[in-house]
Amino acid sequence: MTSPAASSVATTSVHVSALDGLVNVNSLFTIAVFVGLSLATPGQRSLEQRSNCDASDDVAKKLLVFEVVSFSFFLFSSLVAQGLKLALNLLNSKDVDEIFRAHINIKVLRWGMMASAVGSVMGCLFLMLSMVNVIQIRLGLLSCGSQSAVQAVVTLVTLVSSALLVYISTAFYAFWH
Repeated sequence: MTSPAASSVATTSVHVSALDGLVNVNSLFTIAVFVGLSLATPGQRSLEQRSNCDASDDVAKKLLVFEVVSFSFFLFSSLVAQGLKLALNLLNSKDVDEIFRAHINIKVLRWGMMASAVGSVMGCLFLMLSMVNVIQIRLGLLSCGSQSAVQAVVTLVTLVSSALLVYISTAFYAFWH
C-alpha cells in the first residue's frame, strides 16, 4: 500500500515531465511558424508555371494572420505550462533534494494542464491552416487544380488531424481519470 505522500511524489513527477514535453514541442512548432513566415513573399510566383495558379495577396495575408494566431496559442500554452512548473518548483523549494515533490491542488493542476493542451491543439490547427497557405503560395492554388498542392494538402490535413485526434483523446482520458 502506498502512502498519499508517495503517491503525490509520483504524480507530481509525471506532471512535471508532461509539462516539460509540452513546452519542448511548442518550441519546435514555434520554429515552424517562423519558417512559414519566411517562405511567403509578396508577388511570389508558384512552381505551377501558370499565372492563374499564383496566390493573391489575400492568401499571403491569411498566412500571416494564421501564423500570428498559431504563435499566440503556442505562447499561451507554453506560458501556462511554465507557470505550473514554476508553482510546483516553488512549492517544493523547501526541500532542495526532492525537486519533484510538491503539494498542489490537483484540480488546479489538471485544469492548467488542460488549458495548456487546448492551447497546443489550437496552435496546431492554425499552424496547419497557415501551412495550407504556404503550399498554395509555393505550389499553386488549390482552386486551379495543382496536383502537387492538392497532394500536399491532403497529406498534411490527414496526418495532422490523425495526430491531433490521438493527442486530444489521450489528454481527455488523462484529464478524467
